[in-house]
Order: sequence, then C-alpha cells, then structure tokens
Amino acid sequence: MPERLAVGIDIGGTKIAGGVVDEDGRVVARARRATPSTDSTAVLDAIADLVEEFRDSYAVRAVGVGAAGYVDVTGSTVVFSPHLAWRNEPLRDAVVRRTRLPVLVDNDANAAGWAEWRFGAAQNQPDVVLVNLGTGIGGAMVLDGRLYRGHSGMAGEFGHQRVVDDGRPCECGNRGCWEQYASGHVLDRRARAAVEQATDTGRALVDLAGAADRVDGRVVAELASRGHAEAVEWIAEVGRWLGIGLANLAAALDPNIFVIGGGVSDNGELLLRPARTAFGDHLTGRGYRSEARIVAAHLGNDAGVVGAADLARLRARRRRPASPGYSVPGPAVARSGRRRRRPRPR
Repeated sequence: MPERLAVGIDIGGTKIAGGVVDEDGRVVARARRATPSTDSTAVLDAIADLVEEFRDSYAVRAVGVGAAGYVDVTGSTVVFSPHLAWRNEPLRDAVVRRTRLPVLVDNDANAAGWAEWRFGAAQNQPDVVLVNLGTGIGGAMVLDGRLYRGHSGMAGEFGHQRVVDDGRPCECGNRGCWEQYASGHVLDRRARAAVEQATDTGRALVDLAGAADRVDGRVVAELASRGHAEAVEWIAEVGRWLGIGLANLAAALDPNIFVIGGGVSDNGELLLRPARTAFGDHLTGRGYRSEARIVAAHLGNDAGVVGAADLARLRARRRRPASPGYSVPGPAVARSGRRRRRPRPR
C-alpha cells in the first residue's frame, strides 16, 4: 500500500484541492482549502496542512503539486503565476521541508492532461492536447506518451496566445489573450455586467442565484441549461472563440484529439458544438486533412489531483531521494489506459 498511494494537490485561482490517489487513478480521499492568493506563505501552509491531514489516515509515498502558473523545467520553482502571488517561488523544496516526502511540482494543466491521457478521455491516443477552461486557459500536450514542456518548462500556456490585436487587458500584462474570450472569466464578466445594468437576463440570473453577489459563470451555465436564449448565446460565443483557438493549435501541433477540461467544459454540447463548427471553419487545409476530435474531459475536477499524484508516484518509484529529479516518466514507466493487475501468487 505505501508504494501505491500518493497525494495530489491542485492549486487553482480560488481553491486548493487535495486527494489521496491509488495507482489506478482512483481518488480514495479528498479535502480542500480556499486559495489565499495574495500570500504565498499561506498557500504553502495550506498544502502542508492537507498533506498532514491525509497522512493521519493513509501511508502515502509522495506528493505531487499542480500549480497554476509557469513552472521551470527542473520542476522546482513557480516562476510566475498570473492569478497567484508567486514570483520565482521555490515551491518544491519548500514542500519537501514541510512534509519530508518526495515532491514533484508541475503546471496544473500538465497534471490534468497527464491524468486524462492515463485514465480519462484520451487513453491510448498517441498525440493529445488538453485545453483547460477555468478562471483562465491552461493547456498540456502528451506527445508519444510524454508530457511536452518545452525548452524552459513553460510550454502549454495556450491561454496567453494573442487572438485580438490591442484587445481586452489580461492578468499576464498583455492584451487580447485567448483566455479573455474563451474562459470562465468571460461568463463571469458578462453576468456581472448584466446584473449591474439590470437587464432581463441580469434579473433572471439574480433570481436563480438568490442574490446579486452570487451571480457568476456557473449561474449562467445553469440558466443556459434551462433554455434561456441569451445565456445559451453567451456560452456559444465562448465556444466559437474556443474553436478558433483550437484551429490555431491544430495548425502548429496537429494532434489527433483535443480534450476540453475545466469548469467551463461542464456546459457540454452547448460549448462544444459551436467550438467544433468554428474549428472546422478556421482550420488550415480544411477538406484536405483529417480533423482532430474535440471531446469533453472525463475526470472533471479530479483531473489535476489525479495527474499530480500519478506523476509524483511514478517519479518516486524511480528515484528515492527527497528532492526527486524531474524528467517525465515515459512509455517504459507509464502507459495510457488501465493496466491489468498481475495475479497474486498463491
């Protein structure tokens, strides 16, 4: 059992989710904390507190942390996080000191992409691109069974490709980034504006939420699921921008499948149908090439936790020191899809 269990920590813009995960990708225990986004020390305290809570009941072998930000190629430092307080934060060593366990740190979208390739929507697929739609847009690539991180470890930040010249300002400091048009932030912004302007849709959102300060993108999704025309159109607009961005990625990467995760993907076909249409309309060489499938992620909110834990467990199995190396486990160590259990000797 100690070899099988690892803790996965998924640090997002609003919450820190933790779980104990076995080698088949099953989450056997969960807990969460609020993200103290302006205090990096408080984030570290929350991580250590979650790990300690799990160790009271489970013998865990390693800790994997999926962080919302740019993680360097050594997997030791969160160089920059647009939505959190980290700037050159030596997160891996800090967590090692607090937990005395092997620790692996990666980008949260990389962790989610690995989980979907290993256990979710992209099992047995050779080249996979995950696009995670949450507060922003994160991304991951699993190419030939390996996470692709780029020269500096910062590949996959798809949300910060510029799609509109001199467009909306982004938290990263640029303007016109993709995530300003195709993320949960878009629905939050439109919902708040409708409430402030007291439009018919704004009043419908307040009625559904129960109070104006409870209105956000999730309430928009609920209203759309009930057939409200303007809410459906807002989600469709996000879907169209999603499809345009995916067409750009297909021109560069040519994967055979896109997996769409994150909270916005809960809108299902209301989001994906217009995304597929826009993707086909903007795809370079359309009609003369195969088109990548665009599917919803299978693991939902567990993806980041499962992926971070699995990467950490595989790394700890290969190297025992408290600060493990960071080369990614490849096909010889991990394969996509659930493995058959070996029969126990009688």
